Amino acid sequence: MESRVLSMADESGGGDGGSGGDPEWPSVDGALGAQPEKALNQARLLFYAGFLLLPWLWFMNCFYFWPVLRSRAHSAIRPYVVLSGIGFLAYSAILLSWALAFSIGGEAIVGRTLWKKLAVMTIVEEYQLN
Repeated sequence: MESRVLSMADESGGGDGGSGGDPEWPSVDGALGAQPEKALNQARLLFYAGFLLLPWLWFMNCFYFWPVLRSRAHSAIRPYVVLSGIGFLAYSAILLSWALAFSIGGEAIVGRTLWKKLAVMTIVEEYQLN
């Protein structure tokens, strides 16, 4: 039985796509994941959906296609995954900067009039939600 499994692995290129260490499958699911054609469509969809202010989809794109990021294989998928990573990092840096400035600096940084418009407690008081 073991020799049959080894011969099947040799026929399929040893599990690495037969190209000197490049992964055969583009996703972290390995053989259970999407085929390269479907993976390209999925990577493209997640990349464009991230522009709908859903940066966690960019993160998921990078996570799911991690083997593509680690190697030069699947060159059609790679630009979508790399750009998703760049988009996620940029969006995260902007969001973190805003959150820290708003929470630490507060009214002193954004000004009194903008603070009154943005602060949740003034919205609650204005609409008498308490």
